[in-house]
Amino acid sequence: MTTHTSSPSPDAGRNASPYLYGEEAAAVADVLQRGQYGHTDVTERFEQKVAEFLGVRDAIAVMSGTAALHTALLAAGVGPGHEVVVPSMTFCASVQAVLATGATPVFTDVDPSTLCVTEQLVMEAVTDRTRAVMPVLFGGRAVNLSGVRKELAGRDIAIVEDAAHAFGSRNGARRVGATGDLTCFSFGPIKNLTCGQGGIVVPRTRKEADTIRRIRMLGVVQSQAERGQTTSYQVDGFGLRYQMSGINAAIGLAQLDHYEKTETARRALWRAYRRALASLDDVRLVDVDVDRTVPHLCQVLIPNRDQVHARLKARGIGVGVHYPPNHLQPAFAQWRRDLPATEQASHEILTLPLHQHLTEADIDQVVTALGQALTEARTTLHTGQSQQ
Repeated sequence: MTTHTSSPSPDAGRNASPYLYGEEAAAVADVLQRGQYGHTDVTERFEQKVAEFLGVRDAIAVMSGTAALHTALLAAGVGPGHEVVVPSMTFCASVQAVLATGATPVFTDVDPSTLCVTEQLVMEAVTDRTRAVMPVLFGGRAVNLSGVRKELAGRDIAIVEDAAHAFGSRNGARRVGATGDLTCFSFGPIKNLTCGQGGIVVPRTRKEADTIRRIRMLGVVQSQAERGQTTSYQVDGFGLRYQMSGINAAIGLAQLDHYEKTETARRALWRAYRRALASLDDVRLVDVDVDRTVPHLCQVLIPNRDQVHARLKARGIGVGVHYPPNHLQPAFAQWRRDLPATEQASHEILTLPLHQHLTEADIDQVVTALGQALTEARTTLHTGQSQQ
């Protein structure tokens, strides 16, 4: 690994960054010129193209990944009095979507090597009140829950995959989303595929698809085109204004045309990190199963994390921490449980910059700076101990 003494590049200073292929602006301009900014045929084309990409019958576009989770849980019948099993190691959006239904989150621990749930951890958290389990595909890695599916067969418990990180990743030979579970994707600004903002729900059945479409359109039964041909419409139940605009869908369509490049680039960057990090002691790389995953995060577990984080920030390196555990958040404190692997990881985890503006030279700079920061933190710790 080459040692760099110069200041890091601007790209190394960003933890994540959208990557555009140059056609997104023209696609948005076309929608604007047509004067149709809401849910339009552009949104429907995006849905069709995502469904084809995933190999599924239906893909229903909504305004965000959080809206996708909320809508999926509602479609699965989750509501007050129910419990949803969800890992604490996730963005707070996962938990907020559960609370939005009136249900209670039941936090579960994770495998320390992948930061994903396991079959055993999920089943240990299931009770008579469980109505859904929400595995989080952390960093983009698919979670094998075939055993959970067998255990839950015949019980009214849905598997709702939080695949916000995992668009394009595979579970075996199939894309995530094509495994038969309710699956939710996010297309926020820094996701592997961005719509600026947006999400997709992949339903299990046609009935579920109809329910999700009604919920995202304020409970209205008729489509927008059908409403334009009548003097009235019918509201069939609870709903929210969760539909994706044609503006956001246009960005997604342009991005999807180049997704093969995205897959190749992000895997290559993650593998470059793996090679460079092999030279550092006391660093464990969180396993994303890169051969089947389109990586969303590159994370390491290190000693003296807070000191190292501060030193890298001072050097202009765009590191982050994903995520502070939810069961330790003030808003969710009433559901706190003992989750040792999650709590241990929360003190050690560091997210390294991963986005398509990076070069392998940038990665070399990041890892060199990480090694220096680790050495400095270790020296400071030993010096302080020797003076006591």
